[in-house]
Amino acid sequence: MGQLELWRFMSRFNAFKRTNIILHHLRMSKHTDATEVLLEKKGCAGVITLNRPKVLNTLTLNMIRQIYPQLKKWEQDPETFLIIIKGAGGKAFCAGGDIRVVSEAEKANQKIAPLFFREEYMLNNAIGSCQKPYVALLHGITMGGGVGISVHGQFRVATEKCLFAMPETAIGLFPDVGGGYFLPRLQGKLGYFLALTGFRLKGRDVYRAGIATHFVDSEKLGVLEEDLLALKSPSKEDVAAVLENYHTECKIDRDKSFILEEHLDKINSCFSANTMEQIIENLQQDGSSFALEQLKVINKMSPTSLKITLRQLMEGSSKTLQEVLTMEYRLSQACMF
Repeated sequence: MGQLELWRFMSRFNAFKRTNIILHHLRMSKHTDATEVLLEKKGCAGVITLNRPKVLNTLTLNMIRQIYPQLKKWEQDPETFLIIIKGAGGKAFCAGGDIRVVSEAEKANQKIAPLFFREEYMLNNAIGSCQKPYVALLHGITMGGGVGISVHGQFRVATEKCLFAMPETAIGLFPDVGGGYFLPRLQGKLGYFLALTGFRLKGRDVYRAGIATHFVDSEKLGVLEEDLLALKSPSKEDVAAVLENYHTECKIDRDKSFILEEHLDKINSCFSANTMEQIIENLQQDGSSFALEQLKVINKMSPTSLKITLRQLMEGSSKTLQEVLTMEYRLSQACMF
């Protein structure tokens, strides 16, 4: 067998192998439909439990396809008064979308990405427009797609174990799932900073940044959920009162200032430019240790992703969530090819 024939054989073999891997994942996902996400009616609430703790509750297309119609049913059900979403296992609420399967599918020429992004964004929009109180319990890692299925709801409850980040500029993408909507609406230029650098916020700082609406002790999370489920025909105000009570009682890191407090002026001045080149120049001219550290981080990111992200946030600052998600879907497909 000549070298050319050998190369062709190996190419065909690798393509066959990749296809089998995808088919295996798809078969496995069909078998685990019932356990990847738990959808239960408890008391006055519909409860969604992301149930893939070994992979940090990352979202699959099958999970999205189960959550979306159930969310719509509960929204219309007169006996369901609120919706709670949480993650199993204690390590993560949801670390994002399961991009491994999407990536492997693309390599095997199976176009799952358009379906995954489209249906994920439809779910994000459904959460944002949901007429029932929607309570996300952000315990553990909350990144990417996990932010998308929580931040657009009415109530986001962070614990001291919550770890928030939108790290997409490091992987050649942009902070999607409605990032173009909620990030530019954070105080000053904080959202721009978080999006471009992928900076991680922990615990009470997730609340202080305006991403969470409440902050509670993780040990009280079970009791908080029980109190919510025990409400009788609750209104949005009733749900808010329960959450506010737990929030007020929580003393963890109450006396600590926001981790970025002393840098907010620098963030506002350096990240207020309309181009990445100007932001980089602003950081260089500032010259402080904080500014130079951010410069190092930015230099490790995808230059294309940085430019796309900055434009995404600028455009998204004046759009509705639905308009932003439409824009982000088009961007996501452009980034795939």
